[in-house]
Amino acid sequence: MAVNDADARVRIDGVGKRFEGGDGPVQALDDVSFAVAEGEFVCLVGPSGCGKTTLFRIIAGLEPPTTGSVSLDGERVDGPSTDLGLVFQEYHLFPWRTVAGNVGFGLERGDVPAETRERRVRDLLDLVGLDGFADSYPRDLSGGMKQRVALARALAVDPSLLLMDEPFGAVDAQTKKMLQDELLDIWAETGKTVLFVTHDVEEAVKLADRVVVMAKDPGRIREIVEVDIERPRSRSDEAFGDVYRRILDLIET
Repeated sequence: MAVNDADARVRIDGVGKRFEGGDGPVQALDDVSFAVAEGEFVCLVGPSGCGKTTLFRIIAGLEPPTTGSVSLDGERVDGPSTDLGLVFQEYHLFPWRTVAGNVGFGLERGDVPAETRERRVRDLLDLVGLDGFADSYPRDLSGGMKQRVALARALAVDPSLLLMDEPFGAVDAQTKKMLQDELLDIWAETGKTVLFVTHDVEEAVKLADRVVVMAKDPGRIREIVEVDIERPRSRSDEAFGDVYRRILDLIET
């Protein structure tokens, strides 16, 4: 699916990243360009060392590119923004805050009235399946529950783009499947634009509208694969297996 300027929520244009190493400069990314349409779910996959997380950090405004640019809704990304919701593999929850306190943290930094903030937090906890846990603390939660808190916190400020960096990488297989299904439900309900980094090809095929496949040395786009399979998707379906093998071949060759 080609994404034109009018449809693009986020656009990555010619992004390159060079680091200075002990043996000289290292080109981590080279001329990476693609766009994500409003409401689209795009996954980013590739071999270890291809620069997936570096690209994620550049898109998030956490570090600048050496060349090229990232724009969100037509505005250049020059640093962190509340218009970007971030979810990482590590939950980064405040242990001294309750679940509600963690989810509502971003809202406290704006001029959001307390009543509106509390209602928003309640709605989000219901959305991620944590109704009844508002007064719990992170230490009382399972890994899957902590990640749902992190997702609710990212959604609290109603960002234009939800960026997720291997968010389910630290949970067991059963919990991962549950979180994947819940994320797709939340995505369908909210209409959010999602860019999701993963090393798990099966996860990418299950979730994405398109999969951006990266190569390494230097990090670059190998191919963008459309996943034209009706949801919900099953690993046992022939079409799923065909796309899975195609992406795996691109990564391994």
